[in-house]
Amino acid sequence: QVQLVESGGDSVQPGGSLRLSCAASGSILSIYAMGWYRQAPGKQRELVASIDTSTNYADSVNGRFTISRDNAKKTVFLQMNSLKPEDTAVYYCNADLMTYGLARRNYWGQGTQVTVSS
Repeated sequence: QVQLVESGGDSVQPGGSLRLSCAASGSILSIYAMGWYRQAPGKQRELVASIDTSTNYADSVNGRFTISRDNAKKTVFLQMNSLKPEDTAVYYCNADLMTYGLARRNYWGQGTQVTVSS
């Protein structure tokens, strides 16, 4: 069994900052990539940022958000600065990984709410 557990979601004013964390646990042999997606009400889920051997960002967050990873702790972080109301969404962690049973697939966390409002 593999679990991804997110934390750090909150309500913040425009211009504020938040740091999201996502810890992976279970029968994990190797993690190839981790990322953050978000889904706002009435919209499709979209990629925010991902990290494997390099990082990749959506244009809308480039320069404001930073993704990082602690491989030893199987944890990915998303530092979000200069938050805007349009960043309001449920943020989901994703991991592309191989289990000890040699099964490779994507896993999702349960989501954490980020609300940016004055």
